[in-house]
Amino acid sequence: MTKSGVVVIGLGRFGGQVAESLTELGHEVLGIDENAEIVQKLSDVLTHVVQADSTDEEALRQIGVTEFNRAVVGIGTDIEASVLTVLALTELGVGEIWAKAISAKHGRILERVGARHVVFPESDMGVRVAHLVTGQLLDFIELDDGYAIAKVCPPDELIGRTLTQLGLRTRHGVTVVAVKRAGKEAETALPDTVIERGDTLIVSGPTKKVEQFGERP
Repeated sequence: MTKSGVVVIGLGRFGGQVAESLTELGHEVLGIDENAEIVQKLSDVLTHVVQADSTDEEALRQIGVTEFNRAVVGIGTDIEASVLTVLALTELGVGEIWAKAISAKHGRILERVGARHVVFPESDMGVRVAHLVTGQLLDFIELDDGYAIAKVCPPDELIGRTLTQLGLRTRHGVTVVAVKRAGKEAETALPDTVIERGDTLIVSGPTKKVEQFGERP
């Protein structure tokens, strides 16, 4: 194991998906869950998966968690176990901890005991779906600092014009990061890139600006 790997604790629906996705992306993952059945199920999917009590600091030390600098805590319904796990990871010196929370209060507690990033999967997904069912947005991700990235169908008024001519940053406060043409990989957007019908724009900017841009007919 190396510092570049990630520990994922709590391999239920959320944690299990995170662990599998990280593995598919080529990251070394150590999965930990107290449920033997879940551990057995994922033993053929994850390179390293261990049954252990994640609230036990010494148990985590013996597994080798101190070799990691990043961890994801996917425990949600058992708030006490969630908080104690984050505390144990903090005590072991894991610097970057992402933790799932099921309420605002739960999230505040996680932050106080050491979680650098608190994730609200159900709430975040609700916000994302709300954006996708209205306007021209095809995908929407809001980051922690009021900044968003989205995939957008370009309004008719953009078709046939270059990004320089459109001046979207000045007019709408958003930046076109990349353009994806049908059947092709996304390409970095350049000043002379011409927007064509059927393109998908990847735009970024302040959340409100991205939302407003995506609501354009």
